[in-house]
Amino acid sequence: MNRVRVKICGITRVEDGLAAARLGVDAVGFVFHPESRRAVSPEQALEISRRLPPFVARVALFLDASDDEVAHVVARLRPDLLQFHGNEAPEFCRSFAMPYLKSVPMGEADLDLNAWARAYGDAQGLLLDANRAGQAGGSGETFDWSAEHVLPDMPIVVAGGLSADNVDAAIQRFSPYAVDTSSGVESAPGIKDTQRMTDFMRAVTNRIK
Repeated sequence: MNRVRVKICGITRVEDGLAAARLGVDAVGFVFHPESRRAVSPEQALEISRRLPPFVARVALFLDASDDEVAHVVARLRPDLLQFHGNEAPEFCRSFAMPYLKSVPMGEADLDLNAWARAYGDAQGLLLDANRAGQAGGSGETFDWSAEHVLPDMPIVVAGGLSADNVDAAIQRFSPYAVDTSSGVESAPGIKDTQRMTDFMRAVTNRIK
């Protein structure tokens, strides 16, 4: 069975980033959307990043940010991956000459994931989240997993309301490359709970036999 990778998003504190790294997460996410309750500044993200051990990827998340805003974070933080969570056009996403993920708003009706894959064909993968177009994630809600979707031939990351209680079901349903959680491992917005992160990691890694 292939190993499912794990990203914990919305990291706002050094101690949470270190706890996630100790638990074996593959990536941590920093939110650069000012209206988010999990938003950080480039300086905060840089402070956390400097304390992380090697081989933990750092993902910078944006929602309809300007060219200058993205470029500033890229220059200051030098993240490993960009994640675009808004209405960003393919040309915008690729203009930074960096690996990127494109979030798909699974709260919208009649989505054609293969059309998204064709439009964002140079993305590292598509991230399926529960939001509607133009909305931030981190709502703690799942999208409709029972809907029939033909998954494209590219890496898929499942997000939206994932916790230790339901991540196994999400993996069984979608066979994703990775899963992404934020509110499902928190005690408060932006404050990660070590026990909940531990339980989440155990729920994912226990599937490997």
